[in-house]
Amino acid sequence: MGLKKKTGLVLSGGGARAAYQVGVLQGIAKILGEAGMPSEKNPYDIICGTSAGAINATALACRADDFGDSLSKVVQVWENFSAEQVYRADSLGVLRSGARWLSLMSFGWLLRTWRANPPNSLLNNSPLSDLLSRMLDFSRLQKALSNGSLHALAVTASSYSAGDHLTFYQTDAPIEPWVRQQRLALRSRIGIDHLLASSAIPLVFPATPIDCQGHREYFGDGSMRQTAPISPAIHLGADKVLIIGAGRMSEPVRVTPEFASYPSLAQVAGHAMSSIFLDSLSVDIERMNRINLTLSMLNEEQLAKTTLRPIEMLTIAPSQRIDEIASRHVGSLPAPVRMMLGGIGATEARGAALASYLLFEASYTRELMALGRHDAQAHRGEVLKFFDLSNSGAVQDVAAERAMSFAI
Repeated sequence: MGLKKKTGLVLSGGGARAAYQVGVLQGIAKILGEAGMPSEKNPYDIICGTSAGAINATALACRADDFGDSLSKVVQVWENFSAEQVYRADSLGVLRSGARWLSLMSFGWLLRTWRANPPNSLLNNSPLSDLLSRMLDFSRLQKALSNGSLHALAVTASSYSAGDHLTFYQTDAPIEPWVRQQRLALRSRIGIDHLLASSAIPLVFPATPIDCQGHREYFGDGSMRQTAPISPAIHLGADKVLIIGAGRMSEPVRVTPEFASYPSLAQVAGHAMSSIFLDSLSVDIERMNRINLTLSMLNEEQLAKTTLRPIEMLTIAPSQRIDEIASRHVGSLPAPVRMMLGGIGATEARGAALASYLLFEASYTRELMALGRHDAQAHRGEVLKFFDLSNSGAVQDVAAERAMSFAI
């Protein structure tokens, strides 16, 4: 009997869009439960996350010894989100960060008083640190790694100081750090600072300092310069990978008006955000599919000469445009934030892509979660096959055994 294949979970970045991931995980948990898998069993040996996906990944990993409880805790947070839990959304907070930052961008070169202490970002995300402190139990993370409930956790961040993309990983397995072109790995005890760094959307949230390898570097969102989002899961030993995206992988061609209006600042920023958060994952999936196809054409002798190995993948991504969903919920943002974003066009339909990353409001996150559950069910057959539960007879046997145990 061969070794059990390790299953990896890859959660991409995307700010408030990460609510979709939680809905997909809910949908998959329901499918697996109906197929007979105990709710407390963790289906994912290796969990990797980037940006807001890193927060979801760590929250799941910290309670991997009871995955059902872990997922319910994450669901509770996302179902009841408000922007004030992530960034200062009051008038004073917005003035101190956003208004000063926008003013500095406009004419800060004239204001000598800001040269010594310029604003660091559009928004102040200090409330997020408090939320993470309440939400996460890192002592349980190490216990889960020690007792085998989890093989590895990885989160990624981008170093503004060194220009490298760094994956921080925690595991009890003898896995050596890997080095690729501008991509490094570092075995670490993952903590709140790693998550603040990984989720620091460029320009929107401030960079986070982390001491690594004997010196301090400032890190921002892990989606920046992330050329191979699936790579950490494979390096950590995954044989098959479930990938949950935060944007549509195959966007239909949009009809361009004959006379398009000049793009707003929010429209440009949203376009840049989509490039940072969405494009690299699509490219990496295409790359992995090409590698798998190439390997399928090699004979055993040729396969023995390469270190590459086939990786089974299942990708679930939004079936609807998230920016269009966001445009229906912009009004739920706190008034000071809405006024600030309105000044750059983010409350307009064409600028809603930018708002979609900052809309940490329950009305929006709940709709994304519902979409995630719907999309998971749409992939039901693929999910059962991916987790080797597609044998309907086996599923029926499990159900029969459960009914018999209750009868006894």
